Amino acid sequence: MRLAIRTTIQTCSSSSSTSKPKSNPTSSPCKSPMLSWTQLKPQTAKYNNAPKLGTKWKQYQGINNWEGMLDPLDDNLRWEILRYGHFVDATYHSCDFDSSMTYGTCRYSKNSLLRKCGLAHFGYRLTKNLNVTCGINLPSWIDKIYKHARNRSSWIGYVAVCENKKEITRLGRRDVVIALRGTITSLEWLENLRATQTSLPGHIEDKENCPMVQKGFLSLYTSRTTHPSLQEMIREEIRRIIKSYHNEPLSLTLTGHSLGAALATLSAYDITATFKNAPMITVISFGGPRVGNKSFRKEVEHSGIRILRIVNSDDVITRIPGLLVNIDDDVAFNGDVHVARLWRWLHRQVEDMQLVYADVGEELRLSSKESMYIKNGDVGACHDLKTYLHLVKCFVSSSCSY
Repeated sequence: MRLAIRTTIQTCSSSSSTSKPKSNPTSSPCKSPMLSWTQLKPQTAKYNNAPKLGTKWKQYQGINNWEGMLDPLDDNLRWEILRYGHFVDATYHSCDFDSSMTYGTCRYSKNSLLRKCGLAHFGYRLTKNLNVTCGINLPSWIDKIYKHARNRSSWIGYVAVCENKKEITRLGRRDVVIALRGTITSLEWLENLRATQTSLPGHIEDKENCPMVQKGFLSLYTSRTTHPSLQEMIREEIRRIIKSYHNEPLSLTLTGHSLGAALATLSAYDITATFKNAPMITVISFGGPRVGNKSFRKEVEHSGIRILRIVNSDDVITRIPGLLVNIDDDVAFNGDVHVARLWRWLHRQVEDMQLVYADVGEELRLSSKESMYIKNGDVGACHDLKTYLHLVKCFVSSSCSY
């Protein structure tokens, strides 16, 4: 699903097919400057009026692919998207960006991270920190010039489990969150540039039907040093969680921004492939790049994973890596056989270069182009997580413009 959406200030009334929360999270802040982060931070007073999902929780987790909930954007779904966005923002707030010996580590302990990030009232407990490892081996002389190059592993996020009884009742189940940040280290940037595809482990390399994913993303997910890989850490924790809470309603929500969104998609697929008794899995992706080819998309869809991609049309990261080539729409050829043959030939050439990617999941498409708070042409601002949260907070529907 693709929605052509522009951000709006809350001057239009929105209707929703489901019940609204007592306190509309989209009122008035859209009239304040977007980069005033206090307008986007979760507040305890408002959180006490959070919508009660109850028995409808699977709808908000995408069991029906969010049909009828994206345009206009259902207020309860908006609340949930923003809530998961705050979990991702906590990864940026907690990661040490200073040029010191602690670069790329977590600034807080497991017991204090959510509290330090203002999320204590969410009712979750952080159960595991997650590290990501770069699989690229650089020449030793680079280590001498740039000291951070030797740090192949860095902190990227965490796993948190909802343990507050009132929040479990509100959500209608016990929720587990895996939150992952975007790219920060030079080695992670190098992995991002490895745009060609590679086959998923365990799949026979068949050119026509083999599910393939971006080489750098898979490397970051599976590489290890003295530290276990991100894949191993997530598998270990999910195995423990499933064993601990197998007798109650359970959901697993993976959420991330940029690189974190790509890794969340890979991890969601890996979990379903590893655990036959996995709970319902949902991915909430903010500004994520493409991950794999059409065969990978089919595998994800077949696995039952629900993915909601929040996309800013003006964010170039969401249009990379590779090329998006669609040869299914024969209407575009207008019956011209020669054009059709040329198009298919071009597709095969690009596919042989392993650069054909396919978007996966449902898409909530926003646009910052007409937002008065975002400077035109500011590529960084268009990709910023704060921009995404602002766009979600202000959007009403595709028919309600500024």
